[in-house]
Amino acid sequence: MTKLVIALCMFLNGELMEHAYRENISDCLKSKRIAERNTSDNVRWMCGEVEAIVEEDWNTGNTRILEIIKKDGS
Repeated sequence: MTKLVIALCMFLNGELMEHAYRENISDCLKSKRIAERNTSDNVRWMCGEVEAIVEEDWNTGNTRILEIIKKDGS
């Protein structure tokens, strides 16, 4: 299913390497602060609203981003 969600994205050398679903922008910014403290300076973290293909894990009920289709502003 495609929908607009908040994602925490990790960029390495300007390329999107990983992304993670977050419930809201507050949770995303909290995760971003923790990640920035625990990674090197080459890694850049970003929170934002993205259009993504997501799925819900039937076992745990957690939402997971499968693929980002479009980020905000592009």
